[in-house]
Amino acid sequence: MTSKRTPDGITILPRDLHFDMAAADNGPWLDGDPVATAIFNAMSLTFPEGERMFMDAVKAYRSEVSGKLAADVKDFITQEAIHSREHHLLNNKIDREKYPVAEIEAAIMEKITFGRSGGPFRMLLATICLEHFTAMMADLMFGFDVDGVPIFSKTDPALERLWRWHAMEETEHKAVAYDVFLEATKDWPAIKRYFRRSLSMLLITKHFTANIATYAAMLLEADGYSRKDADRAVKEFLWKKPALFGKGWKTWLSWFKPGFHPWDHDNRHAMDDWKAEFTPVAAE
Repeated sequence: MTSKRTPDGITILPRDLHFDMAAADNGPWLDGDPVATAIFNAMSLTFPEGERMFMDAVKAYRSEVSGKLAADVKDFITQEAIHSREHHLLNNKIDREKYPVAEIEAAIMEKITFGRSGGPFRMLLATICLEHFTAMMADLMFGFDVDGVPIFSKTDPALERLWRWHAMEETEHKAVAYDVFLEATKDWPAIKRYFRRSLSMLLITKHFTANIATYAAMLLEADGYSRKDADRAVKEFLWKKPALFGKGWKTWLSWFKPGFHPWDHDNRHAMDDWKAEFTPVAAE
């Protein structure tokens, strides 16, 4: 059994913040780019139900954790609930008469229902893998650019802050579900734990990346793109330039290192300025 856990100095603080979404009413809100907007809207559409599953996954193991981890689980749940609330509001800004939002949400719900049908442990496996993805993408927010120009540089400040706040808190709690997984499998042989989490990551990676690409292409088709052009534009953005998924390959690959722990990549320092900016507001 690995002895790694989240460092004691990592604290999780739910910040009950509200963001003005009005700028999302004015067409492509992310730097005026329909492709970037479609991809981030596609991700946002997955968050409300996905994060509810994350919350339920760790709730199922609350009786098996104690001390700091129990407190971290409570704060993780609160953070994810607030994220779900704010992204639900952003998602409501997508024009449902123009875009196939209902169709995408139905597809998301079908996948979430399948994940839940496997019981708490399968939900927990999905959660630790998807939390690794969100932390990987959040990490890119610290220096994500297109030809040297930071992404979100031409985005309404309130929407930019929404995504940066979300990225910060995803980084802050990136190991909570993983620590719960380690506790839930503490009596397992190390090779069994390694095999299950590695297989789960391969499956999640295949489906998550394909789903985001599909949903984004569907949104772009409503903007007048042909499906071929939509698929090409999404693939370019995700894997080539600016490579939202592609740039994180080293972080993704680290998952397969025996003895891996999310805080092996200690990027606390990168959040210092952001933490100072987002005046903590204690959530009930």
